[in-house]
Amino acid sequence: MRRTRLAIIGFGRLGRACAAALRDGHDLELAGVVMGTRGTAVLPHPFERVSVAAHVRELERVEVALVCVPAGQVLGIAREILQQRLPVIECAILEEGALEAHYTALGEAARHHHVAAVVGAGWDPGALPLLRRLFEVLIPRGRTEVGAHPGLSLHHTTAADGVPGVRAALACESRSSNGRPQRYLYVQLEHGAIAATVEAAIRADPHYAGEEILVFPVEDLAAFEAAGSGIVLERRGTGTAGGAGPHSSLLLEARFDLPTFAARIMLDAARRLPTLKPGAHPYSLWL
Repeated sequence: MRRTRLAIIGFGRLGRACAAALRDGHDLELAGVVMGTRGTAVLPHPFERVSVAAHVRELERVEVALVCVPAGQVLGIAREILQQRLPVIECAILEEGALEAHYTALGEAARHHHVAAVVGAGWDPGALPLLRRLFEVLIPRGRTEVGAHPGLSLHHTTAADGVPGVRAALACESRSSNGRPQRYLYVQLEHGAIAATVEAAIRADPHYAGEEILVFPVEDLAAFEAAGSGIVLERRGTGTAGGAGPHSSLLLEARFDLPTFAARIMLDAARRLPTLKPGAHPYSLWL
């Protein structure tokens, strides 16, 4: 199978996440990384053998550029790449008015140079607005709430910290679709502790009596907290058009590494580029 060759522009958290995601792609391959100072750049393990260049022109047979630089630099760099008639994919996070102007400028540049670009191919913009729109399609009459992360419960965290076998704990609280309290408890176990035994002890603790609880062992709680992002997306219906019937509700509660999710969206956009006409196309699942 012929693989599409991609260049990564910038090698911060997002660039590294794209490089890592490309290691698992059978239809895509990494042509190299573009950094401002090629002579002093040394990529960390496991990317030591990846080509590093000061400009995308110096890399061999690049077919798509993933722009992974700070938002304020994306437009200038993307325009320069589009001038070489090389497709670009970006996911700049900008305020609403600035984002619209950003998309307009990229669209004009892409059409002028007869090449396609995918804009907003990340988490937000990108996947999150699509999830929110889906919730609104399924529940047309209702209210949507988006939280940055599940609410933290210090009281329940402290209770879990005291359970034998638990080295550290983090309790998050939310509500299930039926409105009942729901706990997500992340625990780092002491050496030799048995996860099932610890979970049973937590469930027997009076602080968790009568509550729905999900227990997730993690290897390093500090690293987990530092790397993870969280989201709570909830849509509550206000009833049917006739005023009768059940009040539907949808709840998405997630914790993830944001650069990893954004990188996977960018690679999905790269796979869809061959079907796109010249111009800028906002990311969607049906590109």
